[in-house]
Amino acid sequence: MKNNCTKTLRGWSLATAALLSAGVQAGGHFDVDDAGTLDPGQCQYEAWASRAGSNPATHGLHLGPACRVGPVELGLNVDRFSTSGERATTYVGPQLKWTFYDQGADARVSAAMSAGATFDVTRGGRAGGQLLLPVTWRALDSLQLHANLGTDWATGTGVRTGRGGAQAEWAVNDTVSLIAERNRAYGLWTSRIGARFSLTPLISIDVSAARTGSGSGRIKSLVIGLNHEFSVR
Repeated sequence: MKNNCTKTLRGWSLATAALLSAGVQAGGHFDVDDAGTLDPGQCQYEAWASRAGSNPATHGLHLGPACRVGPVELGLNVDRFSTSGERATTYVGPQLKWTFYDQGADARVSAAMSAGATFDVTRGGRAGGQLLLPVTWRALDSLQLHANLGTDWATGTGVRTGRGGAQAEWAVNDTVSLIAERNRAYGLWTSRIGARFSLTPLISIDVSAARTGSGSGRIKSLVIGLNHEFSVR
């Protein structure tokens, strides 16, 4: 009985860490963020559903609206996680992103700063957060490479851990992009592969599969998401 409880709690911890590593981001459900922000006068919302682990599985739902306000992008992240036999938990927090280095549409390199906070509105406790430096290099017209470096503060405990990762995004054509990334957050490595399907220039669907951790504690996860950008002018 004790071993089963330990495995359940460990699975919950790993799954939550894996999902939250994406939840504070502003670039879809992928763990590694790009250095871009919305254009002036534009808003968007990102929504996704996720499933991590098994026996029991952790299910997550995310909603993240954001708008360009002056030189920065302001957003709000809402995440809900539930596991069979456990109380569902909801996290809410604001996010700010600023692309401080960008030489225009033809620029090969851009860099941004992203900062966010996360509040556990179910159980309370100390707020968590993230400070991140995303850098994007457009190696080819069809290939972008993204790198992240930053830190996380865990919700509830305030424990600080480093974060870093790299991602390759290849545009197969105007409607399909393939994405592969390797990221470390909360002391865990995650490998993820996925695809983005553009239904219109402003609406896309993301799907991905990932593995977090190693050995017997490895957690597999699946995510499907919707991204919709629109004008408020």
